Amino acid sequence: MVVNSVHWFRKGLRLHDNPALQEALSGADTVRCVYVLDPWFAGAANVGINRWRFLLESLEDLDNSLKKLNSRLFVVRGQPTEVFPRLFKEWNVTRLTFEYDPEPYGKERDGAIIKMAQEFGVETVVRNSHTLYNLDRIIEMNNNNPPLTFKRFQTIVSRLELPRRPLASVSQQQMNQCLGKISDNHDQLYSIPSLEELGFRTEGLPPAVWRGGESEALDRLSRYLDKNVWVANTRVKTCSLYASPTGLSPYLRFGCLSCRMLYYNLREIYMKVLRRSSPPLSLYGQLLWREFFYTAATNNPNFDRMEGNPICVQIPWDQNPEALAKWAEGRTGFPWIDAIMTQLRQEGWIHHRARHAVACFLTRGDLWISWESGMKVFEELLLDADWSVNGGSWMWLSCSAFFQQFFHCYCPVGFGRRTDPSGDYIRRYIPILKDFPNRYIYEPWNAPESLQKAANCVVGVDYPKPMINHAEGSRLNIERMKQVYQQLSHYRGLSLLASVPTIQEEAEPPMTDESQTSSGPGTVKFSSSDVENVFKRSKLRLFPPVSQILLPEFSPTSKQPSA
Repeated sequence: MVVNSVHWFRKGLRLHDNPALQEALSGADTVRCVYVLDPWFAGAANVGINRWRFLLESLEDLDNSLKKLNSRLFVVRGQPTEVFPRLFKEWNVTRLTFEYDPEPYGKERDGAIIKMAQEFGVETVVRNSHTLYNLDRIIEMNNNNPPLTFKRFQTIVSRLELPRRPLASVSQQQMNQCLGKISDNHDQLYSIPSLEELGFRTEGLPPAVWRGGESEALDRLSRYLDKNVWVANTRVKTCSLYASPTGLSPYLRFGCLSCRMLYYNLREIYMKVLRRSSPPLSLYGQLLWREFFYTAATNNPNFDRMEGNPICVQIPWDQNPEALAKWAEGRTGFPWIDAIMTQLRQEGWIHHRARHAVACFLTRGDLWISWESGMKVFEELLLDADWSVNGGSWMWLSCSAFFQQFFHCYCPVGFGRRTDPSGDYIRRYIPILKDFPNRYIYEPWNAPESLQKAANCVVGVDYPKPMINHAEGSRLNIERMKQVYQQLSHYRGLSLLASVPTIQEEAEPPMTDESQTSSGPGTVKFSSSDVENVFKRSKLRLFPPVSQILLPEFSPTSKQPSA
């Protein structure tokens, strides 16, 4: 029997460690590699130019790698349910392979494709390689519920077998045995679109800080492992707020780099340096956080929203489009926040400390705007944002799920100053402030007017005044969060907040492994019904909206607390 295979690329844009692609090649007479430009993604208004550029570069790199194997990438425009019936007939397809997508939208889409393929007599083969573990197995081991604390998740993972080892890359010999015909007009029929074709203006577009593709991902991994032998030790690397040439997160998100390859490279370097047989789970911290959020989201189609989300605390956030726009566009009047949002918009990436700062500022720290709004901005701009990790991170940082220590609040002045005392980060992304001395770079409104004029930047004229009184806003919001959790505690007969003062000085949790990998003391778990019922009973607004303390008229000489 003739076997004509089609491998459908979605994420997993690589030739190494691609078990579904290996299944397509196994015993096949022909193999064609397809990428479908799904309008759900292609037409989405919330996908920015940097994310599109990264994807297109990844597809170009994949096509170049296939060219070296005498094959090509077939980029087909349309919806999968419309595209595949045509391809099945045109190419006499007998086998369709693709990587398992654990997210609810992906599972629904793939279920429809599998059913349709069966109607055409096409075998479908699905293999997992986007996550380290079988997420359904983790849920099964937790009494058929996703673990909602990272500590519990780690406990379950520690009982599992090690992830499967990564597979070798596709070889020339494998591809030679199943080459499909490449037509002379392939580039006209199946070319990778340009940014201009997708409707983007590219005039003046700076070079990409993060170049997409498997080749770049593997080069970065090699440099990462060569440079960072410290990863196998207990030393902490100095925080860098700038994009690193060894950064890997966007490549994991698009599947240009296999998470299993990264996992086993880390494992081997640890064992080689320390000569121990069993590395601690903390070595794989960022990979495990990724798995944690994927597990929490896989069976929850409302994971990206508050309403109808059984794990999300129902909080009466304010609606303030003007304040949201100032935050998203880097016009808050707080240089630390504005620099972060400027870097995000320009480059498509920000450090995890910076993500914490801007998320807290938008939600529970200052503006009291829903985490859903921030998540959508990140979805547009952040290269490594995917549905599960993005939504989970925003719920975490807004104390809407997973994390309840809302009295830990990031100061938009003090946190930045501690992270980058020189202020050079501010000067790079907010150049209008470059001539301010270190003393005032994080709070230019406190600089004497003469100094502002000497720096050619008068606050309120050349740079915005602070949009909110942080000290007042954060204290108000702590009280609001306290009432939310008191209602939860009362509903469950708990005393969650017994040790929380009515008004307390803002506190910032230490950036330690312990603070990032445990649920923390006093963490309380609530059932889905508890969380959903808290604000269904009463929608009373017990505090004035934060918009009433926003400061459009804030005087540049008024004093705001610097920490």
